[in-house]
Amino acid sequence: MAKFQDDAKKLLEDVGGKENIAAVSHCATRMRFVLNDPSKANTKEIEKIPSVKGTFTNAGQFQVIIGNEVAQFYNEFSSISGVEGVSKEQGKAAAKQNLNPIQRAISVLAEIFTPLIPALVIGGLILGFRNVLEGIPFGFLDGQKIVDVSQFWSGVNSFLWLIGEAIFQFLPVGITWSITKKMGTTQILGIVLGITLVSPQLLNAYAVAGTAAADIPFWDFGFAQVDMIGYQAQVIPAMLAGFLLAYLEIYFRKVIPQAVSMIFVPLFALVPTVIAAHVILGPIGWAVGSWISDIVNAGLTSSFNWLFGAVFGFMYAPLVITGLHHMTNAIDLQLIADFHSTNLWPMIALSNIAQGSAVLAVVFMHRGNKEEEQVSIPAMISCYLGVTEPAMFGINLKYIYPFVAGMIGSASAGLFATLFDVKAISIGVGGLPGILSIVPQYYLAFFGAMLIAVVVPFILTYIFRKKGIFNKLDPVDEVTGKLFVEEM
Repeated sequence: MAKFQDDAKKLLEDVGGKENIAAVSHCATRMRFVLNDPSKANTKEIEKIPSVKGTFTNAGQFQVIIGNEVAQFYNEFSSISGVEGVSKEQGKAAAKQNLNPIQRAISVLAEIFTPLIPALVIGGLILGFRNVLEGIPFGFLDGQKIVDVSQFWSGVNSFLWLIGEAIFQFLPVGITWSITKKMGTTQILGIVLGITLVSPQLLNAYAVAGTAAADIPFWDFGFAQVDMIGYQAQVIPAMLAGFLLAYLEIYFRKVIPQAVSMIFVPLFALVPTVIAAHVILGPIGWAVGSWISDIVNAGLTSSFNWLFGAVFGFMYAPLVITGLHHMTNAIDLQLIADFHSTNLWPMIALSNIAQGSAVLAVVFMHRGNKEEEQVSIPAMISCYLGVTEPAMFGINLKYIYPFVAGMIGSASAGLFATLFDVKAISIGVGGLPGILSIVPQYYLAFFGAMLIAVVVPFILTYIFRKKGIFNKLDPVDEVTGKLFVEEM
């Protein structure tokens, strides 16, 4: 008998049968269902299936966590159900039937930034390492920095900026490429468009503020002049230009005869977009982005910044559930572009740690539950490394009280970090390694915030369970008053 045959049969039954499946696919660890009627999925029964490590719904898809053997499970499920699988992209497209307009907009934003995450993570690690090399005076070096006393490390520091610059200053190239990929249009045109926004012949965006208006280069068309300004690290101008390019290409594909489409579709899509990007969209996008970052920065630097930090820290985990957290990537990147640092990313890293610490408390209280530990321990480690979804959907939201404890711990840590004005110079590295993204002078304050994010959720999770606060599914022995482990 095939290894997952019984589990696959049970899953088919509990998702509502073949007739309830609009589409099914899988990723690295999860089965992804688009269900015609999501209410027919019996999540309680599904989570009892031995192969299943948790369930959650995101972006219109009902996702079942299987683990590293998901490909084998998927093949057996397809054989039993007779449902033909679709690609992950086709699954996402089908899932839109379950989304409202706001959710669809957030889904689009997520699909733009998700392919960029690997680059942002490695870029954050590199900038964090360069922090150590060039930003910290060490006592054992008589107050000097590593780059001041070592030619080797000075060379390494300079070399690594080659990668850091490519990721962060040339970010518009990645954004315009990602948009064309998401929209199904010509990706090389997206890359070319991005390059036109950061070309070396343009005045670097970081140099604009320090350049007199009379010294800004421009294109002179006789009847009009257009400033030659680059959009290095700018998010919104790149997004506006990328979507214009995609929609123009889609339109011209429909109206231009196929015999000459190879010539005229790229011409009529790219050239007008580049013109619009530098004449209209770029300046508007820059203004909007600066407006957003100014408002956020004002909140983070006001006399009520502690309240802002507490509220953001408290609400970040719920934002992850809805997918709205993807908006913070754009805001973070805009803050870095405008102010060379961001106060938001430290709080995001602290929220990761807080949710992980809540899971750690559950692991401690449920010690001996080997079945649950297959989910909880990897989820906790994932949280501490900056990825919270497995922990939140697999453990914390299941019991509720650890999720709330994590939110309160995150709020406490966010308040502390904001009071001490903790800033990061890059994004992408969350959880405990997030300290590498922090401006060196704030290391000690951030370490204090990390301690809060570890201790407070752990203690509150224990108290909430024992006192029955926010706890409906994980009871305490009523006779002895002691915690006990229930079988999953």
